[in-house]
Amino acid sequence: MKPDLINKSFQKYKTQFALIIIAFSVLLLFIITSPDVFLSPQIYRSFLSTIPFVGIMALGLTMILAMGEIDLSFPAVMALSGFVFAIVFSVTSSILLAVLACLVVGALVGLANGLLISKIGIPSIVVTIGMQFFIRGTSNLLSQGHAYNMNLSGTFFYKIFAGDIFGLPSQSFWFVGLTILLWFILFRHKFGEHILFIGDNENATRMMGINVDRTKILAFMLMGMLAAFAGILDIFRMRTWWPTMGEGYLMMTVATVFIGGTSMFGGEATILGTLIGAFIIGSLEAGIVAAGLSGFWTLFIYGLLILIAVTLHTVLKKNR
Repeated sequence: MKPDLINKSFQKYKTQFALIIIAFSVLLLFIITSPDVFLSPQIYRSFLSTIPFVGIMALGLTMILAMGEIDLSFPAVMALSGFVFAIVFSVTSSILLAVLACLVVGALVGLANGLLISKIGIPSIVVTIGMQFFIRGTSNLLSQGHAYNMNLSGTFFYKIFAGDIFGLPSQSFWFVGLTILLWFILFRHKFGEHILFIGDNENATRMMGINVDRTKILAFMLMGMLAAFAGILDIFRMRTWWPTMGEGYLMMTVATVFIGGTSMFGGEATILGTLIGAFIIGSLEAGIVAAGLSGFWTLFIYGLLILIAVTLHTVLKKNR
């Protein structure tokens, strides 16, 4: 490979290279501070069963941020769609119908978000904050604060959503598969190109004849379906729906995307970075506790990482 080609490749993927170095540095630090924990395969199996919930929603948020928009309603979407899953399953005893209903609810919430943002012109941060409260309140009112236990063990769907495949948690295969799929959509499909064009310059994208409103609506529907799917995986893992489902995922998901290298200004995104960012975020709490520090350090570090990531993106954008 010619030196200039190597240099171009490095410049193009330097963010991903930096993230890989950071991820290995974090892992090395955890191994040094807690060798008994981080030299055991069990901790990595645990990561593979918990990281996908945040990672899958982070993939959807990556698409949204690439347009220069934001979605803060996904934790509540996870809860409402999970509630619909529980109700449909309790009435019909059909897992397939429950899964489909759950995904439809996520898509409908995304549709509502997209219509309010693109057609009415309300800023996405306002719409999705309002939707977050509205949906969370709706699921609490409908459930009256009661949890639902479901007998999902031993079924075919339980195996593919929460069982083991080749000795590894099935959730990890879903996460990797969706990562590959969304990478192709974002960087090898015209829908992904339209998303990046919108994030780079929305007015110029309209002048090119691209249907900006439709692209935004579809992107928010995708985000809603991914949040609903994360809810499905969580329900199968716990075999329970509870009113507080999704709470605590907001900061972790946002941190995953920003640390992964996706710009909050739009026009730039990295799916691989989101995958690596999910591992970094997902391993932090275990590493902090294993090192003998209080769990309160977790929130401190999440916030610090978000501030550093946003500051770096802002500085780099100004320099360019």
